[in-house]
Amino acid sequence: MTARIEPFSAAHGRAALAFWKTCRGVGLGAGDTPSELAAFLRRNPGMSFVAMGDGRIVGTILGGHDGRRGTLYHLAVDPALRRRELGRRLVDRSLRALRAAGIKRCYLFVLRDNDGGLAFWRRLGWKERTDLVTMSRPMTEPKRAT
Repeated sequence: MTARIEPFSAAHGRAALAFWKTCRGVGLGAGDTPSELAAFLRRNPGMSFVAMGDGRIVGTILGGHDGRRGTLYHLAVDPALRRRELGRRLVDRSLRALRAAGIKRCYLFVLRDNDGGLAFWRRLGWKERTDLVTMSRPMTEPKRAT
């Protein structure tokens, strides 16, 4: 099968979410809904891509930036199509778009137990940062101390 890469649009949202649920190593969270995905794509036009094969999504990447640094999310390739350069092609397209927007550094997140994902990124020359700790919290009102 030959996969065709095209821009990720809101119309791909539901199919992408279903695809990600089948991909080991893709961590989904509260922000992974069709409406949140559509908002991300509107804020970061032309930086995310899908690979289509046989009328279905067989690969994805989300790319975005905050004006200074880029971030890649949800690189996923159908297991039957891995090791055929599709992941690298998706990454290259997203990074090209980020560079065109003036972004000079890019980050990504990989689940610690995703050995295949970690190996993939290392093969592409990405380095693990051990000097940082990632922290998060829901954006609800903080509880006040009494």
